[in-house]
Amino acid sequence: MNNTLKTTVDRKRPPPVKVLSGQLRTAVSRPADSGEGYVIRPGRGRSLQVSLVWMQGTVLEVQLDRNTLLLMDETGTFAVQGVNNIPKGKPCLSQGKYVMVMGVIQAVSPEPVIRAVKMADLSALATLHRRMWKLEVEDLQQVLA
Repeated sequence: MNNTLKTTVDRKRPPPVKVLSGQLRTAVSRPADSGEGYVIRPGRGRSLQVSLVWMQGTVLEVQLDRNTLLLMDETGTFAVQGVNNIPKGKPCLSQGKYVMVMGVIQAVSPEPVIRAVKMADLSALATLHRRMWKLEVEDLQQVLA
């Protein structure tokens, strides 16, 4: 792939934005003429456009027949679709695991739904990851907004 084409492809989808499920629940759709995605309000009049997100949470429910997980972070629950198709995603498909999910937003209300692109099991250091997650989200959003 030449550099011009690669640059064009990279611009179409920005890197994932770390978000909490509560932020997605209150997100609004972007205007049709500005592309796909949603706008979240990280606070103090700021706004941030998102379509690809990075989320973390504890697996509450595994529905392999529906290709879906239900996860919970500190602000609520969210659904993850397409989990059976993720390479090396099997270790994440157990109730009680603390996992990272990168994916594309499918819906924000009444419950956020993302289509998984990548998953990783963070259970080995779950206490540290849980404690740091909200700070990581706030820090990245301050830089981006």
